[in-house]
Amino acid sequence: MLDIKRILENPKEIEEKLNTRFDAKKYDFKEIIELNEKRKEIVSEVETKKALRNKTSKEIPILKKEGKDVEEIFEKMRLLGEEIKELDEKQKQVDDKLQDILLRLPNIPAKSVAIGKDDSENVEVRRVGTPREFNFEPKSHWDLGENLDILDFERASKISGARFSIFKNKGARLERALINFMLDVHTLYQDYTEIAPPQLVKSTTMQGTGQLPKFAEDAYKIDGEEEYLVPTAEVPVTNYYSNEVIDFDKDITAFTAYTACFRKEAGSAGRDTRGLIRNHQFDKVEMVRFAKPNESYNQLEKLTNDGEEILKRLNLPYRVVRLCSGDLGFSAAETYDIEVWMPSYGRYVEISSCSNCEDFQARRANIKFRNEDGKLSLVHTLNGSGLAVGRTLAAIVENYQNEDGTIDIPEELKKYLPFEKIEK
Repeated sequence: MLDIKRILENPKEIEEKLNTRFDAKKYDFKEIIELNEKRKEIVSEVETKKALRNKTSKEIPILKKEGKDVEEIFEKMRLLGEEIKELDEKQKQVDDKLQDILLRLPNIPAKSVAIGKDDSENVEVRRVGTPREFNFEPKSHWDLGENLDILDFERASKISGARFSIFKNKGARLERALINFMLDVHTLYQDYTEIAPPQLVKSTTMQGTGQLPKFAEDAYKIDGEEEYLVPTAEVPVTNYYSNEVIDFDKDITAFTAYTACFRKEAGSAGRDTRGLIRNHQFDKVEMVRFAKPNESYNQLEKLTNDGEEILKRLNLPYRVVRLCSGDLGFSAAETYDIEVWMPSYGRYVEISSCSNCEDFQARRANIKFRNEDGKLSLVHTLNGSGLAVGRTLAAIVENYQNEDGTIDIPEELKKYLPFEKIEK
């Protein structure tokens, strides 16, 4: 959430920065300014009336002692109390409206983010590895998976509907191996602490990381409850310290977690709907970091490198791109996408987004630390996939396929599996 003080001090500047996101809506703070002025008027009137009530309350005992009739004063006090109550309700309505507007505003792009309308204007930072040259026509992971009986989309659709998947036989073993491999890399060779969080969270938790209220249509809500299935482990893990003060000398500031993830993907109909790339339920290993503001961009580089390490160990070619302003996620100030090479697509496909949200989520979730002056300040939060498991499996199936339709197992995964090849 943006700081309303910052908006009120520099409304035009913040409007211009938000409008570089090229959202469908044009950002204009006229309503925020008007509501804030209305709020100040109400607060001033309430304080005047409360001061009068306090003053009169002190006078009543004196008047009684003097033997004067105070019934008329009591009646005025009663009416004054009703006026104050009515003004308090008006203030609450204004506060709620302001809060709702602020909660729907996206984060401000960082200065280092290039201005661009969409993903076609993202900036490539580096490429690692060379896409394999096949001496045969490579197949898609969904065709290979069904031929080898390791993926079953038809029965998944029968059970749950479109855009669900069943991993079976060696496919299920491979997916489980990938989860263990990713968690091991992050905890044994990097500095993350593993956490197994709840996969059902409160609406306030979803609000803390920016999923609510703006993206309610993409979330799976429990009927009759203010609880949601997690769209990513970022949600419960980032909220681990909600309404707390972090001690950077003592507390854990880097977490990794595996969860299933649930997204309706309401706005993505027709995009990558075949196979494992864009499902309503998928598995993911997440990385979350908490940082002091002056260290968060160094932490973003580390977070991105930690995600890349998984692909390096699997020997999968990939590239890293810095997202332009028009492609940034709602909560992000800056994001690197890691994209893996997919032979059947003939292009790189996103497998991780690594973002610095600065204090945007921390303000919503009330996560603070004491700075060098001993004052409470908001932390910066960072998150990234390390990695999306289904997409990683799809990349392995496509990049490690053989002409006879079998799939070789990457060297790093062999210790997790009782087989070195997937074949019928």
